[in-house]
Amino acid sequence: MQKALAGLRDWVDERLPIVKAWDTHMGKYYAPKNFNFWYFFGVLSLLVLVNQLLTGVWLTMLYEPSAEGAFASVEYIMRDVEYGWLLRYMHSTGASAFFAVVYLHMFRGLLYGSYKKPRELVWVFGMLIYLALMAEGFLGYVLPWGQMSYWGAQVIVSLFGAIPVIGPDIVEWVRGDYLISGITLNRFFALHVVAVPIVLLALVVLHLLALHHVGSNNPDGIDIKKNKDANGVPLDGIAFHPYYTVHDIVGIIVFLFIFCTIIFFMPEMGGYFLEHANFEQANSLKTPEHIAPTWYYTPFYAMLRAVTYPLFGLDAKFWGFVVMGGAIAILFVLPWLDRSPVRSWRYKGWMSRVAIISFAVAFLVLGYLGAMPATPGRTTVAQLFTVVYFAFFLLMPWYTKIEKTKPVPERVTMR
Repeated sequence: MQKALAGLRDWVDERLPIVKAWDTHMGKYYAPKNFNFWYFFGVLSLLVLVNQLLTGVWLTMLYEPSAEGAFASVEYIMRDVEYGWLLRYMHSTGASAFFAVVYLHMFRGLLYGSYKKPRELVWVFGMLIYLALMAEGFLGYVLPWGQMSYWGAQVIVSLFGAIPVIGPDIVEWVRGDYLISGITLNRFFALHVVAVPIVLLALVVLHLLALHHVGSNNPDGIDIKKNKDANGVPLDGIAFHPYYTVHDIVGIIVFLFIFCTIIFFMPEMGGYFLEHANFEQANSLKTPEHIAPTWYYTPFYAMLRAVTYPLFGLDAKFWGFVVMGGAIAILFVLPWLDRSPVRSWRYKGWMSRVAIISFAVAFLVLGYLGAMPATPGRTTVAQLFTVVYFAFFLLMPWYTKIEKTKPVPERVTMR
């Protein structure tokens, strides 16, 4: 049997280089030996992506993408399909888990300078993945056709109407109708299950290919390829398989414990994962008291609402849309804003450390404010932290260039 399997492998390998691909990306891909807790979130992102794809396929078999049947089909899945409730909660909780691990994965990149040369393209592909995830999350959020799904879509789609001249036409084109309707739902369903997942998978492949071409970063921000033995193996590297494949199992098990606890005991997470208003069928004649997006969009929603004054003859809604879009767009140019000679925040100066902590606090506060009803006091706080958010990026070329950095060791450290 072993000989037959080896023969089959060799036969396939002559026609499709699977052994070479395995060695390039797993068996002979040498990763830094000082990976820490923050490096679990890359593999967890892949795990959640697989969960979303598999549960999504099963849900599409039972879901009806029409204004008349969408809400009822979700209720049918939850109440009448055997283990349908589990599939639905795995998918809805998976959406929040996806953004949670991606945000932590991105924050690790900020901490250790994983966006700096030669990994600029890795970062850009990662940001495109994040953008595709935001689109996928929004499209999927509309599909249950509950009150918050309907009115959330109404608010987000109408934002494009603030664009001068072409705005109203864009809104009508996105909706496919003069108002949010079954036509909108049907096209959002098509985009959610076909178009965006294809783009997302392609970007994930490109992200991994770019990463494995230049090599993984590490907490010290040292290029391990500079120090090799006589066989060309990095002295500070270890083969990804079996060492990190086994190592990552620990993080996966801990994650699954948390993930399953949420699914079985608090899938709604107090209304943050599944809003209470979304358990009511969409009604265009009844507006919810407070319309807010899911938690992973709330920082940007808070920035949108923080803009309250018109400028240059354009209303506040337009400038809020610009600020919200700019908050995402500025992440793409991060590799060219950081002028520091070192990568990791371990060796950067106090200004960079204060800046990244302030940025993290601003993002969390904005996330909280975006989930709360707007008041004058909250709007003022949101304006303040929006300034902090953008200051982190806009001042980066200055403070990373003038600050005094610590000496970087020649070899990686195990801390």
